[in-house]
Amino acid sequence: MADENKKPGNGGKDEDTRNFKAGIAVGVGSAALVAALLYARSGKAKKK
Repeated sequence: MADENKKPGNGGKDEDTRNFKAGIAVGVGSAALVAALLYARSGKAKKK
């Protein structure tokens, strides 16, 4: 695969920034899912 879309002078910074933002989005989404599951689980009545 040739890197035709990369400009010679940018050093790949655009791609690094995009990957960083994607990683942050995945992390925030995962945390939101965990929080939602914990919240839903805490509302149920406990069995004795």
